[in-house]
Amino acid sequence: MDILQDLETRGLINQVTDREGLEKHLAENEVTLYCGFDPTADSLHIGHLVPIIMLKRFQKAGHKPIALIGGGTGMIGDPSGRNTERSLNESEVVKGYSEKIKQQIARILEFGKGENPVVARNNHDWLASMTIIDFLRDAGKHFSINYMLAKESVSARIEQGISYTEFSYMILQSLDYLKLYEEEGCTLQIGGSDQWGNITAGMELIRRTRKEGEETNVFGLTVPLITKADGTKFGKTAGGAIWLDPEKTSPYEFYQFWLNTDDRDVIKFLRYFTFISEEELAKLENEIKTRPEKRVAHRRLAEEMTRMVHNEEALKQAQKISASLFSGDIKELSASDIKQGFKDVPTFKVETKDIGLVDLLVQANISPSKRQAREDITNGAIYINGDRQQDTQYTLQAEDRIEETFTVIRRGKKKYFLITF
Repeated sequence: MDILQDLETRGLINQVTDREGLEKHLAENEVTLYCGFDPTADSLHIGHLVPIIMLKRFQKAGHKPIALIGGGTGMIGDPSGRNTERSLNESEVVKGYSEKIKQQIARILEFGKGENPVVARNNHDWLASMTIIDFLRDAGKHFSINYMLAKESVSARIEQGISYTEFSYMILQSLDYLKLYEEEGCTLQIGGSDQWGNITAGMELIRRTRKEGEETNVFGLTVPLITKADGTKFGKTAGGAIWLDPEKTSPYEFYQFWLNTDDRDVIKFLRYFTFISEEELAKLENEIKTRPEKRVAHRRLAEEMTRMVHNEEALKQAQKISASLFSGDIKELSASDIKQGFKDVPTFKVETKDIGLVDLLVQANISPSKRQAREDITNGAIYINGDRQQDTQYTLQAEDRIEETFTVIRRGKKKYFLITF
């Protein structure tokens, strides 16, 4: 199966400028393509994963991908898909964001490795040195106001208002395509569905800047906007975005997000985000129908994504934490494991290591009073690191402190509390 057929089977093509022409181009050439990622935050989120993985799909098919970090365009702000202006960040902030995003993409794409390695570029390298006169003469003259107003990213903002800064973004991104076309022989740009106008504008700039009679074989392709079966936006939870940065979304939280995918979305997400074959997907789909309680497909999705975005070690740690929380056996967890797994539970800091259990339950607001604390202990509702404790005179011991840092208290079946020392 060729790359476009595979993408269509997986439901990953939203629009393409010339389907037959691109198919022929890909069949006959080792095509250089690119996708841009603007550093508007200090981390990418899982909504960026489809285009990143698309680059990897093209690499596996024998083509040469470029991951373009938008260190220049990130200073301006893309109006696509937005109702309001973006806040402009200082250059040092954008520079810091750019480096972090490059590192995140590198974990997945492994820059410089393989026969046709993925290349990283940064459009700050050429946009920052361009003068306003160069911009207006070499690029601006090729775009009519009518042409730009017809683009959805601009027209959708006319009523609310759009600054000249964001209005000009389309031209800056077009310059990226032109630059990569001239320097890298890049003939395909891919992006999200909201990037269609910017992509086709770049193709137009390449055509307009060629000498008369010079043939230009350039293409654009977008991936669909991903939605969940319940109609909500993919990648968003009650706690906010699911980030690729392990400091913002821990590997355990990341693993749990995929593990808890709606049954109706699991196979679709496996198609979008993994390289699993259709034959294996059919088997996993059958598992959902015949043995839904085993959650085989859910686990496969969580494993594939955590391994891809983080690494094998992070996956094993996430699985270890998950298993310990499911069984209630906390003692095997390290302090690092507990920091991840109990990130969102109520936390209480103890100043002294010698504290009675009754006092601790009251001070940490685990039990509302000493009387209730004693009842909870006597009734067997209190667990220390997974072990039931029914002695009302019990004082926390050294062995109750995991790496001298944490103790996990559980009240009842599911109410966890983290004690720190």
